[in-house]
Amino acid sequence: MNLAKYILGICLTTLFLTISISAQELPDFTELAAQYGPSVVNISTTAKKTTNSFSEKIPQLPQDSPFHDFFKRFFDNEGNGFLEERPSTSLGSGFIISEDGYIITNNHVIDDASEIIVRLSDRRELVAEVIGADKRSDIALLKIDANGLPIVKLGSSENLKVGEWVLAIGSPFGFEHSVTAGIVSAKGRSLPNDTYVPFIQTDVAINPGNSGGPLFNLAGEVVGVNAQIYSRTGGFMGLSFAIPVDVMKEVVEQLKNGGKVSRGWLGVLIQDVTHELAESFAMKKPQGALIAKVLPDSPAAESGLKVGDIIITFNGKDIERSVDLPPIVGRTKVNSTVSTIVIRKGKQETVKVKIGELPSEEDIKLATKGQGIANITRIGLLVKDLDEKKREELSIVEGGVLVGDVEEGTARDAGIRKGDVVIMMDNTDITNIIQFKGIITGLSETTVPVLIHRRGSPLFLALKIPAK
Repeated sequence: MNLAKYILGICLTTLFLTISISAQELPDFTELAAQYGPSVVNISTTAKKTTNSFSEKIPQLPQDSPFHDFFKRFFDNEGNGFLEERPSTSLGSGFIISEDGYIITNNHVIDDASEIIVRLSDRRELVAEVIGADKRSDIALLKIDANGLPIVKLGSSENLKVGEWVLAIGSPFGFEHSVTAGIVSAKGRSLPNDTYVPFIQTDVAINPGNSGGPLFNLAGEVVGVNAQIYSRTGGFMGLSFAIPVDVMKEVVEQLKNGGKVSRGWLGVLIQDVTHELAESFAMKKPQGALIAKVLPDSPAAESGLKVGDIIITFNGKDIERSVDLPPIVGRTKVNSTVSTIVIRKGKQETVKVKIGELPSEEDIKLATKGQGIANITRIGLLVKDLDEKKREELSIVEGGVLVGDVEEGTARDAGIRKGDVVIMMDNTDITNIIQFKGIITGLSETTVPVLIHRRGSPLFLALKIPAK
């Protein structure tokens, strides 16, 4: 009996010690939350949205109903007198990075907002000014008129490790200064339509309203900006994504200096190398980014990169998967020349590439499709790429852009007409609308010679480029 009590005592002691040790191993976030919680702000925005107030009240009719088309035409939003502007509000989070009022949040939190209100931990509410916003990284820089504000400490996401504890502070569903914790699940995640951000994946509980709030490590340093979740329900399901603070710092520096962000551009469409493709390219293992298309007039085309090349190293950084390449290229300085190691026909080759500036999303889509329309509002021209049928009809072998319309502006003043083909501008041959648009964008206020093709005959005109 005494032996049984002795064994029971040992077991209980062991259990209590195990519980005590486990409790000691769990992180204590209380000091971190108390110190940096006041640096986190609540952001509310107001935007005006146009709605059809009357049509919202009519019954939803099936498409085969004889009245469906009638109501659709009569109450459509495109203008039968029932349109009205209604204020739309949204909530998000942010954090203060300077005592004089610079604040970080997500671009999608303040996008299209007509008014932005920042609510501080001391309950003050201040109107914020947008210093700059970047859609591609989903980062926005705000400024409020205040001094002596509590600030966060910015760390580095480079040294962040998978499995490391992290803490989020924000305003989910408007509940201000809510604290949630978890671990880093993965690094360098690429999400659809967000190829230029290597996201940090965590299992920290993030919900609507947390967007734009900080992600802290145990040292109390901001390592990321909470941006989005993956969910099939609209609520948290264990998959949260944050923008690395190193990406944020680069974006903020450019927004402060110029109000916009310039990124490096290579100009290729890429895909992963599968096991089967690796075998077909005589590779020992799948790695790198396989070039499926080289865009015309891109840095890749000018450097000699080819379809079928597999990029395995870019600017000294190994490319294991295709998703690794865009963030690295985007963070490379524009106009710098970097070494790119590719596998070409089974052999490694080094190609020198001069990095260009990433065009707008609209221009990239046009270049990807290979043919499109661009509205050059600066000079009042609507231009189109020439298809093969039009080239044959106009006897133009290569290059040039077709003038689809001439609006009021300097192009009309110069004598350019609808149906003209612009062959050369400022002594540079025109190859497509992307390059043409780029030339116009790069010109200062000046007058340049333009060579056009009109009814089978060449004609030089003097085009005045207005100030930007």
